[in-house]
Amino acid sequence: MTAQITVVGLGSGDPDRLTLGSLKLLQAAGKRMVRTKDHPVVSWLEETGVTFTSFDEVYETMADFPSVYREIADRLIQSAKSEGGRSVLYAVPGHPMVAEATVKLLRERCPAEDVELRITGGESFLDEAFVRLGFDPIEGFQLLDASDLAVIRIDPRRHTLIGQVYDGFTASEVKLGLMEVYPDDYPVVVGHALGVEGSERVLRVPLYELDRIEGYGNLSLVYVPASDDDRLRIRSFERLHEIVSILRSPEGCPWDREQTHQSIRKNLIEETYEVLETIDEDDPDHMREELGDLLLQIMLHSQMEEETGMFTAYDVIQELNEKLLFRHPHVFGDLNAQDAEAALQNWEAMKAEEKRRKGLEPENLSALNGVPRDLPALMKAYKLQKKAAKVGFDWDSMDGVWAKIEEELAELRASVAEGQPAEDQALELGDVLFSLVNAARFIGADPEEALSRTIAKFVRRFNYVEERLREAGKTPGESNLAEMDALWDEAKAAERAEESSKFG
Repeated sequence: MTAQITVVGLGSGDPDRLTLGSLKLLQAAGKRMVRTKDHPVVSWLEETGVTFTSFDEVYETMADFPSVYREIADRLIQSAKSEGGRSVLYAVPGHPMVAEATVKLLRERCPAEDVELRITGGESFLDEAFVRLGFDPIEGFQLLDASDLAVIRIDPRRHTLIGQVYDGFTASEVKLGLMEVYPDDYPVVVGHALGVEGSERVLRVPLYELDRIEGYGNLSLVYVPASDDDRLRIRSFERLHEIVSILRSPEGCPWDREQTHQSIRKNLIEETYEVLETIDEDDPDHMREELGDLLLQIMLHSQMEEETGMFTAYDVIQELNEKLLFRHPHVFGDLNAQDAEAALQNWEAMKAEEKRRKGLEPENLSALNGVPRDLPALMKAYKLQKKAAKVGFDWDSMDGVWAKIEEELAELRASVAEGQPAEDQALELGDVLFSLVNAARFIGADPEEALSRTIAKFVRRFNYVEERLREAGKTPGESNLAEMDALWDEAKAAERAEESSKFG
């Protein structure tokens, strides 16, 4: 005979709300089990002679709630199989299908275990909450779990109920999560044992006092009223998307409406370099601002395409998410990567697979394929050389690199000495720079970063020269090279002294 489990909801806590059908099932059951006896209806039933075996001791032996729920599901299934076809009754607080993890596990596992699962509803704590707290869920409503309160799920425009607020520690975690969205003094409501005569308590407090309230337990919840205040959504991506769409609308900003991909193309490049500057300066506050400016450029370009019906910012996010998931099989799949090199190999392999899925054949593409056309020349040379080196087109050692630099430098000298046309001299100069990029690659240095550091050093030292001349009542134009060279050497010496002091 097929094993059976019958799940019965005990309701929100008032015995008078228990349905006649549920009461008959509870009274007639041969084997009755309950997730926890910490519920008013269980106490009332046991006074009438309807007794239970509870799983309360499981909570004391397991390290976390998921382990508790798995253990309860395991025991229920094994118990049902040992009953020889007789149904095991399993009672849970509230409604079995509302915030009841054990029932979710049973629904997932029973079919595979050949156990028939029957579920009988009961009054949910939501029913009492709608009445006692006085809001209509059709206005916009969300139910969240205190143990998994992700900020991204909180929408201030909806009435929010947070269940599973078992104790003061959980209430504190809820408070901290809500403070990521709401001001500290935002009014919230704590409900204890809603609908249970003699036990119900409804407390309205500012958010910062949420964890100072006593009496949290299995029948506690937190209610956060809905608000239309846009300031509460200021940290959300949805609000950013909304603002950019308004700026581009007929009622928006005239300048923003006039822009095209081409007209703000340079802005994207400028904002990228401004972000890089904050990275080099190790300035997190400035970086936060500049990353926002860069994000705005992405949003504007996405909004322009949304207006034509081609794609939206959410399509951009979807494609990025899919790419990240696909190219990290060692994180989200069944491959392994013990170090960064192995992870990079996985990434490249999945990139090649993406091309195959698009009908391209990576093996037939140029080894230099994939380097953006408009990269700065130094960076572009570096990337092209790295790609060529991967297929064996490279010097065997640094000796070959030095020889090539000397060869190209000699040709540049000859071109200048012979007075060749400026265009020819420029080409020879390009060859020298290209060979120097090879040297950077061989010593493991990024030439763009190396040159940027040298530029920064030049600016620092030249500023020192200007400052010292200013102290002497001069400008560089009123000085001479010998004087400026001497000050330049002073600047170098000062930098060396400062470096030495850092390392004691």
